[in-house]
Amino acid sequence: MPDSPLLTAAAIAVIVLAVAVVVGVGLKVIRSFRDLGTDAERATYNTLHAASRAGQHLRGGLQAAGAAKASRQLRALLGSEALAMTDTNEVLAWDGAAEELRPRLMGLASGVLASGRTIVVPGDRNGGYSAVIAPIRAGSRVVGSVAAFAPAAGAGLVRATSEVADWVGVQLELSELEASRTLLMEAEVRALRAQISPHFIYNSLNAIASFINTDPARARELVVEFADFTRYSFRRHGDFTTVAEELRCIDRYLLLERARFGERVQVSLRIAPEVLSTVIPFLSLQPLVENAVRHGLEAKEGPGHITICANDSGAFAQVTIEDDGVGMDPEHLRSVLAGHTDGDHVGLRNVDARLRQVYGDEHGLVIETAPGEGTLITMRVPKSQPGHDA
Repeated sequence: MPDSPLLTAAAIAVIVLAVAVVVGVGLKVIRSFRDLGTDAERATYNTLHAASRAGQHLRGGLQAAGAAKASRQLRALLGSEALAMTDTNEVLAWDGAAEELRPRLMGLASGVLASGRTIVVPGDRNGGYSAVIAPIRAGSRVVGSVAAFAPAAGAGLVRATSEVADWVGVQLELSELEASRTLLMEAEVRALRAQISPHFIYNSLNAIASFINTDPARARELVVEFADFTRYSFRRHGDFTTVAEELRCIDRYLLLERARFGERVQVSLRIAPEVLSTVIPFLSLQPLVENAVRHGLEAKEGPGHITICANDSGAFAQVTIEDDGVGMDPEHLRSVLAGHTDGDHVGLRNVDARLRQVYGDEHGLVIETAPGEGTLITMRVPKSQPGHDA
């Protein structure tokens, strides 16, 4: 039975549409390929991409797991049949062919580790594979080696292997720098914890003692709050907390201070619920409130007022702590934040430095003050902080 003209037309239309789709997809692929640029630009992109991926695996230092993943990327860069990485004691990773040579590598690399110089081992000593072994240096120390294996070791492979080893060394130096920054932050937190020492503890215990005979129930309540406050302040885990946890710490701190100052310390809170879960550096708000009490209100005659606000500001959480105390000279404040004044406003300087280290200089404390005009401190932190766990 012959096809009807309508069916024939429909079939032709479907075929035309299919061809158009194929052509469109093909043009898009070609256009995308052209967008990568010339062969040299594509080669540069591939090199940088591989180096970037390898660098991610070396952020934890020269460890077996990271070295194994990085070696795959680095072997692709060198185009060698095999690539190995060692520390000063053992082979950490081997990627590619000729793994039967692995037990011999530390013997071959011993001269490199001792002298810090690249060597070439001819193929007749390695089952047909020539080896280029280059030292990995972190600063002035040789901490390991990179070995590339190929049928022949030309000048290009020798130079490229040495450059890769130098690049690995730079990554390790960066990881050590990051570790040093982490240790510095931990040391600063410990210093800040040490600051919560004689002055506050002595006064708190005196305030608690004053209630033992006159109001035992209040004394027991203050002992519990004091224990909770010190437990939080001296906790051993984590460099970060949340706004909610820090506010709870501040509440306990102020309860103890009000036991000493009575109605002289008045506090207002305006907290947006959506910022309570925002991650912030541990002990970054409480020292600012303590600064307001000790340096703002304690020297003021009569009652003083502290206002604590936490607001949602787009991609940031903004916290302000304002007091109507005695204030301070702006020039003196700049000297304090620059670390030129020892033993004065330690908490303020510590918090400002840690915020800058974690988030960048643009996230340091913003402080507005003048003698007799009180102090307003503003802190802005990103609400999204991948890698920072409270």
